[in-house]
Amino acid sequence: MSSITVFGAGSWGTALSIVLADNGHDVLLWGRSEAAAEEINDRHTNGKYLPGISLPETLEATTDLEKAAAHGEILLLVVPTKAMRDVLKELNTLLDRPVLMVHASKGIEPDTYLRVSQIIEEEISPEKRRAVVVLSGPSHAEEVSLRQPTTVTSSSLDTEAAEEVQDLFMNQHFRVYTNPDLTGVEIGGSLKNIIALGAGMTSGLGYGDNAKAALMTRGLAEIARLGMKLGANPLTFAGLSGLGDLIVTCTSVHSRNWRAGNMIGKGKSINEVLDEMGMVVEGIRTTKAAYQLAGREGVEMPITKGLYDVLFNEKPPHEAVEELMGRVKKREVEDLKLGETDPLNRLEP
Repeated sequence: MSSITVFGAGSWGTALSIVLADNGHDVLLWGRSEAAAEEINDRHTNGKYLPGISLPETLEATTDLEKAAAHGEILLLVVPTKAMRDVLKELNTLLDRPVLMVHASKGIEPDTYLRVSQIIEEEISPEKRRAVVVLSGPSHAEEVSLRQPTTVTSSSLDTEAAEEVQDLFMNQHFRVYTNPDLTGVEIGGSLKNIIALGAGMTSGLGYGDNAKAALMTRGLAEIARLGMKLGANPLTFAGLSGLGDLIVTCTSVHSRNWRAGNMIGKGKSINEVLDEMGMVVEGIRTTKAAYQLAGREGVEMPITKGLYDVLFNEKPPHEAVEELMGRVKKREVEDLKLGETDPLNRLEP
């Protein structure tokens, strides 16, 4: 049994806490809301984020960051990307020992273009972390909390740490694979939120399955182009944290990015969407970061650019679609030679 603190009492943090508690670990869930912590401790529910779900009675919650930092030999970070750096700064002042840092958040920081693992490495002193691991893949919190079959990926530059996290989470409902490609896993998990926004937007505009299939396929191509430019393994994007995560986020009513895009496609502004949803929509922030990063790296990402224009330049969604469809003609792929190791790198924009 391990002592684990989960930071972030939203739907995903709570769902992962259920998995860990089911596996017999000593789990403490940290969040900022006193009312939510009392509800978890007294009624074993988190009605705002997982309505109708009964939480394990062994799961405890707190709003005391010092207590949370002291509790775990393993710290699981599930806070929104925009809050990650502030939480880490506080944790770094409280930690007095090396811990295993795991994160399950998906996003890229605008302006710095850093992935979450890189933010952790910047903010947590080396002597206070054993390793950094990411847990990512096609996984809606609502289904995980119902103990429905789910598969995800554990990735780290430290193979033993990735396998340790694999062992922590594995059970008959929650299957974990390992993948050493930390860059690819984080890029795939982050950028699929952009494409999910676009998928929701096409539905909001009244387009059908043809448009969704085109968007997902070409979206995966540009995710792979940027990922490989940053050193990722192309095969990662055909796996759980690439294609798998893209499918689940672009096709499910559980996806907040899809829902946000759908409302924008129907004519609502970003502020109206965020006010109505009352939750963080990572894809909006990640669109800005990916657009900036693609410019820096010289990678063409037309879908990302189109969404950036809709979200930040007030371009009407239907005009962005018309521009994408009216671009100069392209080959889908260049001629491939047998045994080529980077076929995805030859997908034209």
